[in-house]
Amino acid sequence: MIESLTEINKKWHRKNKCEIKKTATQPVFGSGNPKAKIVFIGEAPGKDEDFQGKPFIGRSGKFLDEMLESVKLKRENVYITNVVKYRPPNNRDPKPEEIKECLPWLIEELNFIKPKVIVTLGRHAMNIFFPKAKISEVHGKVLENKNQEIKCNKFLALYHPAAALYNGSMKKTLEKDFKKLKKFL
Repeated sequence: MIESLTEINKKWHRKNKCEIKKTATQPVFGSGNPKAKIVFIGEAPGKDEDFQGKPFIGRSGKFLDEMLESVKLKRENVYITNVVKYRPPNNRDPKPEEIKECLPWLIEELNFIKPKVIVTLGRHAMNIFFPKAKISEVHGKVLENKNQEIKCNKFLALYHPAAALYNGSMKKTLEKDFKKLKKFL
């Protein structure tokens, strides 16, 4: 029986046959509280994450930390991970087969943690669970997941923190949407 997230990560890193595993510096495992009530999911690690082996540590991660603080949360109280655990070359979007290869890993990770809410950061992460949804229409809204494989059925779709870095007006939207997390605490 699996007893820790470390065991889950080691198991899936060994089993994983994803092509981008060959070009990444290292896997980027999720980090944070394994008993978190809130899990944040991004799409894939970037350059900084690939180099240091931790999710959301670059500019987007710093902005995510600011957003967490704005709702009285700390990074160590939540869990942060990505759909794909390896950096795609040149930060390209992960291919469908790469996502498919990493998805069982993510599902086992989520089911181990058993959060009250899963927060998707950006349209790519959201579309893994809600393929027909448009982020511009559902951001800041709680979505019900019907996938029986995942024990948590409450999702909150948010814009990716990087969107606010490149579009100043998006920052206010993200701040407003982040406040909805308080309901789950």
